[in-house]
Amino acid sequence: MSSSTDDAGTTTHSLQEFKLFETQSNFYMIGWDGSGVYRVLKIDRLDPSELNISQDSTHYTKKECYELLKRIHEGNKATGGLKLVTLCYGIIGFVKFLGPYYMLLITERRHIGDLFGHSVYAVSKSEIVALHNSTVQCNFANSRDENRYKRLLCMVDLTKDFFFSYSYNVMRSYQKNVCNYETGHNLYEKMFVWNEFLTRGIRHHLRNTLWTVALVYGFFKQASLSESGKDFKITLIARRSRHNAGTRYLKRGVNRNGDVANDVETEQIVSEDVPEDHPMQISSVVQNRGSIPLFWSQETSRLNLKPDIVLSKKEPNYEATRLHFDNLVERYGNPIIILNLIKTKERRPRESILREEFVNAIDFINKDLPEENRLRFLHWDLHKHFRSKTKNVLALLCKVATCALMLTDLFYYQVTPAMTIEDSMSLSSSSDADTGDISPHTSSDDDNGDHDSLEKKSSRSKNIAYGKCDVKPPRLQSGVLRTNCIDCLDRTNVAQYAYGWAALGQQLHVLGIRDVPAIELDDPLAISLMGLYERMGDTLAHQYGGSAAHNKVFSERRGQWRAATQSQEFLRTLQRYYNNAYMDADKQDAINIFLGTFQPEQGMPAIWELRSNSLSNGRNGEMNIGKDERFLVKRCLSDGDFLHESCTPLSAMSSNHESMPQKGFSAPLQHVSHILSESSSDIPVSNDVALSRCTPSMPRKQLFGDVQKVHRFGRRSLQEI
Repeated sequence: MSSSTDDAGTTTHSLQEFKLFETQSNFYMIGWDGSGVYRVLKIDRLDPSELNISQDSTHYTKKECYELLKRIHEGNKATGGLKLVTLCYGIIGFVKFLGPYYMLLITERRHIGDLFGHSVYAVSKSEIVALHNSTVQCNFANSRDENRYKRLLCMVDLTKDFFFSYSYNVMRSYQKNVCNYETGHNLYEKMFVWNEFLTRGIRHHLRNTLWTVALVYGFFKQASLSESGKDFKITLIARRSRHNAGTRYLKRGVNRNGDVANDVETEQIVSEDVPEDHPMQISSVVQNRGSIPLFWSQETSRLNLKPDIVLSKKEPNYEATRLHFDNLVERYGNPIIILNLIKTKERRPRESILREEFVNAIDFINKDLPEENRLRFLHWDLHKHFRSKTKNVLALLCKVATCALMLTDLFYYQVTPAMTIEDSMSLSSSSDADTGDISPHTSSDDDNGDHDSLEKKSSRSKNIAYGKCDVKPPRLQSGVLRTNCIDCLDRTNVAQYAYGWAALGQQLHVLGIRDVPAIELDDPLAISLMGLYERMGDTLAHQYGGSAAHNKVFSERRGQWRAATQSQEFLRTLQRYYNNAYMDADKQDAINIFLGTFQPEQGMPAIWELRSNSLSNGRNGEMNIGKDERFLVKRCLSDGDFLHESCTPLSAMSSNHESMPQKGFSAPLQHVSHILSESSSDIPVSNDVALSRCTPSMPRKQLFGDVQKVHRFGRRSLQEI
């Protein structure tokens, strides 16, 4: 985060680089904010069952910090002194299974892009450090179940599709950041922050977020393009919700809180590529995808590629469905436009069962809404249109998308050089907390105040002089296009590209790059944009469905040979079938552990023992476990290694432990032209860890010198510390 506010209301700069030291009784983390100020965090190791963290309130200089660590070393010489553990780039969080607490760290990061001067990073490597030491008795530290929980946690590959920023609130849309800027705890409670549960303990202890990073799971990619000699950048961001999160057949439909499975917010940002001393025009547009908000399921089957769709519960008043759309209105405003792409007619009713019930639900909800706020429902059978040889399915879909865009409009704002970072990112200085959870959680990302705050900021911006530069009036998006098919992967991604295509023409026009607010489908810009959406579709499909997306429409648009397309689609179908039938149960358990949906307890059934209950979750999109209240949320983590007191890597654990698939949540994807940066990792994660320690003598060079000589994870050290 760009700043953190402590309990005294003081705003401080973020810490971006850290060194972790240990003694027998404590961990000491040294953080540096880039301005010559050093902070110290102490983590107790003597009580492994409790999380005891304290932050030194002193702001140290480099010399003062060195003297402090030297005194700590001298005072602990009898038990081995102070040793360097690792260089890291932020705390992901803390987790406890049946025994001690573990600390999750980012030990390598990679730069994947910039948003308005703010760096965005992905995780290249993560490590998990056990807080207890070898002298502390811990009965469960190496138990069979404890190690199995560790392996489950490691199934979540943080090096794929997780991203973060120290200074930009990447978990929120640009419009949200401009109209209602926030810092601190509230940001971690947003629905798109996946380590909210893992960071809860340290945030509540310290009452700040100086030491942690907020991880977003989804997709991030940028492309630099040019039109008529004008350079601009397209950024495509997908943010996956942590509510009701999981895998394809184990998470369907809606839960009783109104959260749907596979809920993803997609933001398309177009910004001028200009020097820092020039005004910058920026436009963004947001759309949404999510499972059909009814109680329905598909039973995972090893014998049937297309399991039957079952409406598991019919609500007479459609309360959960109503909550879902109330949620969307709070997040995006009105109108809510629903584009339903599922089949209308089938020989054997499957999708059409949901279509009929979905129509009934929308009609029922609309009866209680004023006409101007009614849900705009459009059923458009994409499969039927695609099979029709006389129709250009993408061109027709683009017309539908254009009509939707006319109803929601887009966001436009101009940033001038005289504006500070805080000015450009905060139209509202309101201190009202926005926790980001939607009713019935706590509160929501509410757009209701965006118009007023935008007008106030716009009038203030006009008074900022920059030569003869005129500041254009801003525009605001109100409402959202919500698209769904059955999986919200393949057909949905085509429709989302159509909406992005319609928006791109408008965005280039409002930025003054194009004279007309439209582009042709065969324009090179449209083709480049299609590549971005195709890549995003593959990434999101891997996360939820286990394979790349089916892209028949895109393949046909590119003129790809039909036989080759059919072969590719068949292989993807087999890959998705295999992952859904054989891998998803463990993957869902890992998601539950990571998100805190399931919290292990001694003497209670383990998560894998409750798997039969979790399978029933698919029938209504909600975990049905009776009296067991330990299920609270759902999700997964990195293939990072566990660091034990003996420095034994996780991969070297006893072979008689329960085996867990180590495959990441998404596979490497093919290269797309013009791509500058991406969230998908091209860096393999090593399983071997050779952790060196500082010698007890602790000379200054080893204490503060090049950390690469001490620990091979760090790509660069805290310079001069």
